[in-house]
Amino acid sequence: MYTLDDLMENRDAQITLACIVFFVLAFPAYFSIAADSADGSLSGGVVADYKVNGEVTYVLLDSGSESLADGDTWSMTYNTDAVSNAEDLNIVGLRILMSYGEDETSSAACTGGDGEDTITGTASHNEHNRSASGQNSGGSGAHEANVTWFNETMVGAVVSDLTLDEIRNEIDSMGAGLGDHTVSITVDAETGGEFPPVLCQRSDGGEQVDYTVELMVFEYTIAPYLDTNDI
Repeated sequence: MYTLDDLMENRDAQITLACIVFFVLAFPAYFSIAADSADGSLSGGVVADYKVNGEVTYVLLDSGSESLADGDTWSMTYNTDAVSNAEDLNIVGLRILMSYGEDETSSAACTGGDGEDTITGTASHNEHNRSASGQNSGGSGAHEANVTWFNETMVGAVVSDLTLDEIRNEIDSMGAGLGDHTVSITVDAETGGEFPPVLCQRSDGGEQVDYTVELMVFEYTIAPYLDTNDI
């Protein structure tokens, strides 16, 4: 226990007292702000440090399998009208997952491996679209194509110098995820080398592609952040 003389002359005592005063004043204020944020009463115009937490979940739109010839494209459009309570979801993205094998055939005289086919998937919603390609090297393959329309860099981060409303504008689609969502798959088939010539005959007319189409939904919380490491 420190005496008055200690507080006047002992630097360690002075630092300890300053920390105690800070905690007594800062923590009630912090938890008051956090409580206001939780019940929605904290003003969206307050600039502060905020921690954004949340996770992306997925809503199934469709799954199936398509046999695609070399150079062909399969495409399908889905609407969120078919999704229960879609207007209550923070829809921030669309993805298509694809898996595929190898349909190439060759005569017994062929040496070497099959050619690598390229499967390209595209996910689109309004002006947002993204494509991704994969190959069936080794006889099989899988990949996904996804497109998002929210600021993924904020997830799990401490965001400074912005208001609550500005952060929400970055991570909440506010209905922008409703409407049509389109996916497509294109196959570019290739055959392996025909060695020895004449004796080796190869054929690859396309691929069987299994697919799953999902909406990406982001559920989040925003809370005032207090960094105690600098105390």
